[in-house]
Amino acid sequence: MKCPNCGSENVNVQLVTETQLKDKHHGCLWWLCVSWWWIPIKWFYFFWIALFAKIFIPKRQKLKQRHVAQCVCQDCGSYWDA
Repeated sequence: MKCPNCGSENVNVQLVTETQLKDKHHGCLWWLCVSWWWIPIKWFYFFWIALFAKIFIPKRQKLKQRHVAQCVCQDCGSYWDA
């Protein structure tokens, strides 16, 4: 394998894990069937409980991981995805 920057063959390949947090959301079916009537009722009848939950309960999040092989040139220091 050759470095595209300097042409050297002194290249290491390593596996890198990229992680990203994504917020979980309701799907389209939930919004069409439930949301239009549940959200106004929740805020009208359960205002204080909903406000407390909105402030103090953290958002639901999902961890996404992706494994990528990266090549690193040992001579010039450039790197690229394999």
